Amino acid sequence: MSETKTPTPTPAGDTYKGWVFKWTNYIKGYQRRWFVLSNGLLSYYRTQAEMGHTCRGTINLATATITVDDACNFVISNGGAQTYHLKASCEVERQRWITALELAKAKAVRMQAESDDSGDDFSSSSPRIAQGGGSQNSEVQSALRTLGNKVEDLSTCNDLISKHGSALQRSLAELDGLRLTGEAGDKIRQVTERATLFRITSNAMINACRDFLALAQAHSKRWNKALQAEREQRVRLEETLEQLAKQHNHLERAFRGASQANASPDNKSAAGPGKGEASDEDDDNEFFDAMEEAPEFITVPADPQFHKSSSSISGFNSEICADDQSLNEEPLVMNQESPSQELVPLKKRRKRIPDKPNYSLNLWSIMKNCIGKELSKIPMPVNFNEPISMLQRLSEDLEYHELLDKAAKCQNSLEQMCYVAAFAVSAYSTTVYRTGKPFNPLLGETYELDRKKESGYRSLCEQVSHHPPAAAHHAISDRGWTLRQEITVASKFRGKYLSIMPLGTIHAVFKKSNNHYTWKKVTTTVHNIIVGKLWIDQSGEIDVVNHTTGDRCHLKFAPYSYFSRDVARKVTGVVMDKDGKAHYVLSGTWDEKMEFSRVMQSSRGGENGTEGKQKTVYQTLKARELWRRNPLPEGAETMYYFTALALTLNEPEEGVAPTDSRRRPDQRLMEDGRWDEANAEKQRLEEKQRSARREREREAASQRTSSQSEEAVDEDSVTDPSLKSAPHDNYMALWFERCEDPITGEQVHIYKGGYWEAKERGSWEGCPNIF
Repeated sequence: MSETKTPTPTPAGDTYKGWVFKWTNYIKGYQRRWFVLSNGLLSYYRTQAEMGHTCRGTINLATATITVDDACNFVISNGGAQTYHLKASCEVERQRWITALELAKAKAVRMQAESDDSGDDFSSSSPRIAQGGGSQNSEVQSALRTLGNKVEDLSTCNDLISKHGSALQRSLAELDGLRLTGEAGDKIRQVTERATLFRITSNAMINACRDFLALAQAHSKRWNKALQAEREQRVRLEETLEQLAKQHNHLERAFRGASQANASPDNKSAAGPGKGEASDEDDDNEFFDAMEEAPEFITVPADPQFHKSSSSISGFNSEICADDQSLNEEPLVMNQESPSQELVPLKKRRKRIPDKPNYSLNLWSIMKNCIGKELSKIPMPVNFNEPISMLQRLSEDLEYHELLDKAAKCQNSLEQMCYVAAFAVSAYSTTVYRTGKPFNPLLGETYELDRKKESGYRSLCEQVSHHPPAAAHHAISDRGWTLRQEITVASKFRGKYLSIMPLGTIHAVFKKSNNHYTWKKVTTTVHNIIVGKLWIDQSGEIDVVNHTTGDRCHLKFAPYSYFSRDVARKVTGVVMDKDGKAHYVLSGTWDEKMEFSRVMQSSRGGENGTEGKQKTVYQTLKARELWRRNPLPEGAETMYYFTALALTLNEPEEGVAPTDSRRRPDQRLMEDGRWDEANAEKQRLEEKQRSARREREREAASQRTSSQSEEAVDEDSVTDPSLKSAPHDNYMALWFERCEDPITGEQVHIYKGGYWEAKERGSWEGCPNIF
């Protein structure tokens, strides 16, 4: 009969369906019916087409019993009201249905018990949690239910394996008792041995499953409580964050209202003491951040008598006019003594680089294990980098080299100080949007920036130490100035922010006046490392000192404060002579512009209410612009926010040294957007550098051993730190030599010459193979 060729039942998710023969009556006997097992219910239909409208019967397996009659028959009954006598087409098909029915029954019993027990638990949960959890809570609950179902399925399978394994052993024992001889006996013994191995393996798996099930059941309640506590904590944090956001918006509105009130005509007309009185009246309504500090001085417009050229102290006024005129010069042009230079075609520099790929990577997943560590010792993927090295970033200090060009032409050292101070501030303007980390240079890596034809200067950097990382920089201009520095970057990750502290002194020397200036860099802080948009702030103080004349400029970078009424990124400074007399006041922001005002008179003003210190009041002439940041190129947001100069730093050039950063392969791959290859290449270079360092350490150890055999050397008696045990990776710089700085007394690397001559010869003998 065709009915014996019944298709095999198929599972579909949690649903099991197929053809089974059902006993109807003594006249018709067994008839083929379409059975569907779903959600603990077994339903049947005459045909598959009836599933949409007519169900012939349904039995709930949670209260039903399942028994097996013989090889193909089985019975499902719920206690007498409903009883299904069913017959499968074969023993294998019957076993599939029995397994599916027993699993479905166990699941139905468990779901019924959970619905009885957990109703009160869920109803006691606060509505706040139900609302706050949202879709994530429902997903967690669904995952827990699925996991629980799978554990119960595992338990049921455990019972089934035990049950059927025992039956198999009994059947094999009965066969063995027949005492068959010959080939049949050998086959039975082989089957018995294999069944014994299967029983041993199954028992081991059963025991493991039983242990896992017991452990899961023992800890399930504790895990549920822990999950509930985490949900409640999450809701509380969300509510706290919402309150903070509302307070932030309220404070911003209050700040804008206060700013508009201060900018009103009434407040503008009040100067000096009048402004102070107005602020005293509003003390009750002011909010100050804990980090905010009161200004060290106050500037007010000078008396009109100082603007009159007919003043009795005409000599003093003529000096003022001359100074102001020189400080208001237009940008310097090319050297007019050689007009033929204008005919020389300049190299056309690139204005674009490939756009930054949109690769997502969780910074916190990498940085959470690095709290308190040195940034230079943290292995970071290129995803957090920008495609330039720290040497190229150091060369970016020359973005506004024209300020030094103007300073070189100044006749007055105080005027010159204003330009040098503005140059010191301008170096930070390129960092305002640059949250990417530059590549750590390899030991011996160099970078040249030759802009002699365009701007009259040449610059060279070399990585002279790796632990601690230190870079030496030397730049010389045909327009009368030299800049040198050795910067060691110390950095700490504090969890919420990253502090970068550049250590080292910057020197600027002017050939015509022989004025020698020094200053240091301020601390750079990268905020919102954990969550939110990254942003950069500069804070600290700089003292620009003229060691030739004794002039000094004290610059203060105010840290960003939500509650400060001052503009963000504010910088203020005072230029004083060797006697401490103020001549110029500088003000502005490190990301936009700097202005100067000539001081005509100074006096002690009111007291600082927090510390009782008297502020100095400077009467100044009208402020004039000293420096302004160049606009970013079009599309800079897709090019790492590079400036016009930064876009050209990694541009390939012929004739550069083999150690030049432009030849670094991982950096080039990142610029081209091939970040996976760049990460692999970065790891290769770092491992190569580690191997080279181990080799240098072995050579240094062998040299020390041989020298000690000839003559005992007391390390404390060695006056040159470079002779002590490996303070700089046992590496001798190629273009810089280590010596004592005559100005600061520090041990620094100073350019010893030879690079540009080697470039002209095209001979790079002695350059290490670092790439």
